[in-house]
Amino acid sequence: MATSTILLIILVLILLGAVPIWPYSRGWGYGPSSILGLVLVVFLILLLLGAI
Repeated sequence: MATSTILLIILVLILLGAVPIWPYSRGWGYGPSSILGLVLVVFLILLLLGAI
């Protein structure tokens, strides 16, 4: 149960980092959101396989 809570907190932090509302992050492009998508897909696969 602790592992899924930690992963959920990490996903929320990555989601906040992917939002380009700060001036220094406007030039990053699609990098942060694509990393978020990759992490979310891995999390869903692990969740469906029962590893989490």
